[in-house]
Amino acid sequence: MARSPLLNVMTQTAMKAGRSLTRDFGEVQNLQVSMKGPADFVSNADRNAEEIVFQELSRVRPDWGFLMEERGAIEGKDSQHRWIVDPLDGTTNFLHGVPMFAVSIALERDGEIVAGVVFNPASDELYSAEKGGGAFLNDRRIRVAARQKLPEALIGAGAPFLGKGDHARFLYEMRHMMAETAGIRRMGAASLDLAYVAAGRFDGFWERGLSPWDVAAGAILIREAGGFVTGIDGAKFDHVSGEVACGNEYMHKALVAQLKIADTAYRGTRT
Repeated sequence: MARSPLLNVMTQTAMKAGRSLTRDFGEVQNLQVSMKGPADFVSNADRNAEEIVFQELSRVRPDWGFLMEERGAIEGKDSQHRWIVDPLDGTTNFLHGVPMFAVSIALERDGEIVAGVVFNPASDELYSAEKGGGAFLNDRRIRVAARQKLPEALIGAGAPFLGKGDHARFLYEMRHMMAETAGIRRMGAASLDLAYVAAGRFDGFWERGLSPWDVAAGAILIREAGGFVTGIDGAKFDHVSGEVACGNEYMHKALVAQLKIADTAYRGTRT
């Protein structure tokens, strides 16, 4: 595939940060048995990867701003452009030696996501998309799955974790969706969940309580792969809203409809 110069910079940056994570990931298993444990080590791995992304992108576009998981928001002289970065999505997976984690980089222009890259260095899978240019897995064009029946669908979901999110609501959603689909999967890295929808591996995905860097790159992957991305209630997608529901045209509608039924049942228990 022929990438634009800008998308090429994004992919090369993600791969460089990914190589740093791969080296650190090789040490995690040894650290599991230490008294101190791997948590501090993983925090350093996260910061090191973010530093690589920050330096590489700043060198190419010094006037552009950033929104990063560790550094937070950094204003740039050019207020129209901002990089949205998660240097290590799937930190808990990384911490436990599970090879499902990613570097996620998106470009926001005037509030719209116009390019995105998600790279899983453990599997050497690079997902990339640019507005109007299609979505790709490495050098292969990808499309969302074509299934139209929810009972045949494999759906991804993001579960709230300790001390975060509405666990009771999620259990209602999960119980309802389990009865309507062929299966539910929880990957532990939203950027990869979204990339899997774009590649047709998952038929849909939903999650609440997300941050912009979790979904920005994945959302454009799905759209450029022919899919639909909205809020969980079907409202217009906003990468700062903290929630997402996605799939092909049919699966997306079915997913949103079923989640509304589950939410109505949940609310009925709160009155």
